[in-house]
Amino acid sequence: MRVVRPGELGEREIEAWRELRAGSGAPANPFMEPEFTLAVGAVRPRSRVAVWWEGDEPVGFFPHEKGPLGRGRAIGFGVSDSQGGIFRPGLRPGARALLRACGLVLWEYDNLETGQPVFEGAADESFASPVIDVGEGYEAYEALLRVQSPKFLRTTLAKDRKLARQSGAELRFVFDERDPAALRTLMEWKSAQYRRTGRGDRFAQEWISALVRRLHEQRAPGCSGVLSVLYAGDRPVAAHFGLRSATVLSCWFPAYDPAYAKYSPGLVLHLRMAAGAAEAGIGMLDLGRGAAEYKDSLKTGELTVHEGAVTRPDPRTVLHRLRREPVRAVHAYVRERPALAARAREALNTVARLKGDR
Repeated sequence: MRVVRPGELGEREIEAWRELRAGSGAPANPFMEPEFTLAVGAVRPRSRVAVWWEGDEPVGFFPHEKGPLGRGRAIGFGVSDSQGGIFRPGLRPGARALLRACGLVLWEYDNLETGQPVFEGAADESFASPVIDVGEGYEAYEALLRVQSPKFLRTTLAKDRKLARQSGAELRFVFDERDPAALRTLMEWKSAQYRRTGRGDRFAQEWISALVRRLHEQRAPGCSGVLSVLYAGDRPVAAHFGLRSATVLSCWFPAYDPAYAKYSPGLVLHLRMAAGAAEAGIGMLDLGRGAAEYKDSLKTGELTVHEGAVTRPDPRTVLHRLRREPVRAVHAYVRERPALAARAREALNTVARLKGDR
């Protein structure tokens, strides 16, 4: 086994990574492809990949970020929506041995994909990640919504038409917008949304902004950035940036112009994204973990992701636990009490509305 920076991976290793993912049977989530790790490695100097070889064949990969005092995290921790190792079937390095070989005492993850036998039993919590199945085409999906979420579909389609009428301009949807100016607009909207709702602004972190810009330019079969924009005439009113593989679109950063909020442009955009994805040959949209009413209305099913940490005996593990556990306990306390979580969300939304009225 060798541990390298992502940019030090050879073409043979990258191709083997792709082949292992293609044969894994897991959804082709672009966050699990080598191109995502390569992009993170370009903006996060502590990114590393452990590579296993058998003879002259690479048979396993473990992308991670190595922090101080042996603290490890999933690659792109905090923004990556699917995490884990990439191993040939039957290759199961012990989790503790893996950490030791990487110089880690702990490895944290917040979106570990299901089917990671190396890390079985280590998860503290599991979460639903809603998905939209458009494998049979958008018409079949809309027909399902008419049965499953009839009021939601009826209201959203009505707002689509009303937005077109009252904006005085034809609505135009671009599934894969390449204009960097449109990406900047989305990032400005999203930053403003984070601030209005009292959440940390992810785009204030330069590495995240740089990563998104890099991925927007990236074109690779397994991991390409896709910026989808809804325009009223030439004015963007809603946008979304995500990552796609041949068959999966991972939804990531949606936002809209608050001036059009009464038309629910984000919901209009998601329906058009589902249609655009189906037309592009994508079979599934992964909406990502996290409770949201719009996800419940849009989804056709769910995947499961996991949050937790793998550790090995070491005095430094105690220090990491003391830092991590109180925050995790507070989050769990709120999540386990739906009424309290709902009041917290409503408080954030009220603050956002008040700020928007100023």
